[in-house]
Parts: sequence; C-alpha cells; structure tokens
Amino acid sequence: MTTTKLNWGILGAARINQRLMPAIIEASNSKLVAVASRRPGAAADTLAQYGNGQTDVKTYDDPDLLLQDPDIQAVYLPMANGEHAYWALRAIAQGKHVLCEKPLALTVADIEAIQQAAAKHNVKVMEGFMYRFHPQHQRVKEIIDSGIIGKVRCVRSCFSFMMKPARLYRLEKDIANGGGAMWDIGCYAIHTLRMFFEQLPQSALSVAKYIDSGADIGQSGVLDYGDGRFAQFEFSFEHARRAEYEVIGTKGGLKCHNVWHFPGVDEALVSWWTEDGQNELEKQPEVNHFILEIEHFSDCVLNDKNPALSLEDAKDNCRTITAILESAKTGQRVQL
Repeated sequence: MTTTKLNWGILGAARINQRLMPAIIEASNSKLVAVASRRPGAAADTLAQYGNGQTDVKTYDDPDLLLQDPDIQAVYLPMANGEHAYWALRAIAQGKHVLCEKPLALTVADIEAIQQAAAKHNVKVMEGFMYRFHPQHQRVKEIIDSGIIGKVRCVRSCFSFMMKPARLYRLEKDIANGGGAMWDIGCYAIHTLRMFFEQLPQSALSVAKYIDSGADIGQSGVLDYGDGRFAQFEFSFEHARRAEYEVIGTKGGLKCHNVWHFPGVDEALVSWWTEDGQNELEKQPEVNHFILEIEHFSDCVLNDKNPALSLEDAKDNCRTITAILESAKTGQRVQL
C-alpha cells in the first residue's frame, strides 16, 4: 500500500464508468477528484450512480474546465471512439497524464501525434486494455514459456455479445468515425492475438457484415505471421457472449476462458492440454483488472515508470486493425 495517491479526473460520462469509476476510487494509489461531461448534469448523475457515495468529487458540465483544474494530474478518457485523439491531445496540452479507453485513436498518424505531444509535455499516455493486468495472462505466459505445449503455431480469439437496445449508439457511426464492432470489441480480439507474436503479421484477410450506417456488426478473419503461423479472429454483436482465446502449439494447447472476467460475475479459468494426455483446468485469482490497471498507471506516473502498454504497441494494434478493415472492404488480402 502507498500513502501517495494520483489525482484523477474522468473526461466523459460513458457507460464504462460503471467499472472504471469504482476502480479509481478503490485503487490504493489513486483519488477521484472530478468528473466532466458535455451533457448538462450527466457528470453529477454518473457520480451519483457509480461513485460509491463520494461527496468530495467536483463535477463539470464542460470537459475543458476539468482539464484546466490544477488539482488533477491524470485523466481517464472514455468518450466516443472518434473523439479519443482530439481530447487526448487537449489533455496532454494541459499537462495531464492520459489513460485512454481503447482504441487510443483510429489512425496511426493520430497516435504518432499523441506520442509526440506526450514527449513534449513530459506526460504518460496508455491505451486502456484493462484485461492485460489480470494475472491469468501471466499464467498463460508461464505455461507457454515452460515448453509444455511446444512452439506456438496458431492462436484463435473470439469476442462477442448480443447487441442490446441501450448500446445501439455504438452502431450509429460508420467505421471511419469509430462506429461498429471492430473499434468496440474487435480491438480486443486483435490485441489478444498479438500477445503471442513478436512482430506485425505479414498480411491480413477478413470478411465482415455491415449495416446501413456503414458500421460493421461482425468480422472473421486470419492474420498470417509467416512460416505457417496463423492468428484467427472472430467478433460480433450477433453472437452469444464470448471473450476467449486459444493457443495451439506443437505439443498441445491452452485456453483462456474469460478475458473479460469480473469478480462475482464469472470465473477466471485457464485450461491446457498436451498430446501425451495431460489435461488441466486451473482457476485463476478473483481480482479486478480495472483496479489493477488504475494502480499500474498511477504507479507509472507517481514513480516515473514506463506503462506496460506502450504507444508503439498502440500503433502496431492500429496498423493491424487498419489492414483488417481494408481487407474486409476490398475482399482482398492486405499486406502489412
């Protein structure tokens, strides 16, 4: 436990505050100072709904007022996907450290602009893939590093849930403006696959279903990493809930059963098997990866450490996604 805490502001009243606001409040090294939204009263309503009874948190109906608040050191940015880069740059210009909900931006050029601005203003920026802070993924790495499943040859990921009326706003914009399944849940599918390969894929091939707005509602495809190594992905707003990945090696395989694990809602499970008959199902720790994410980023700021998820990683994820989107649009394999 630490006695030093990072002062946080939340820049937006998005639904994800149901998880992130309590995480900022409960993390050992963070303090929620303010919440802002452009919708009159929305910041106060969100605080009342998810703020665990906090009474000393300021609320603003203008995000720029939050960014100008000298008490705030870091901001969490959960606005609409197409607005992430704009508001990240505004926050950085005010000297705020930024944890931005995925995706950090919709283009590599925007991420590069964020990277340059962060260096200029000496602030930390990280893309918010909270799942990476759950220890179940460290356990996956340990199994692979042990050699028990052999060399990794194929990885498969599946992320999906049935779209509910309250979430239809995610489909109102076209892909170029941050709408659709790829920027919402597909980026998880691609990010998890990339954990197991040290370089960009050589090419991407994908098929998609689109709706009238120009948003994709689901995609399925493959990334070619060369030498017969493939990464297969599927994500959809028309499938039952899944958040899982599977790794197949030369001697066996493993599966992470619930990447979106949340304590009290479901179990965190990792299973593995080998061709010589070993078969294990391991229950992983019941921990809140949102809190672990906040504690990690706060520690990076307070102790001048590099975030675990670098801006180079963000650019590579965006490069890969861009190639997949181009493939789905043209019906052709796209080289990276």
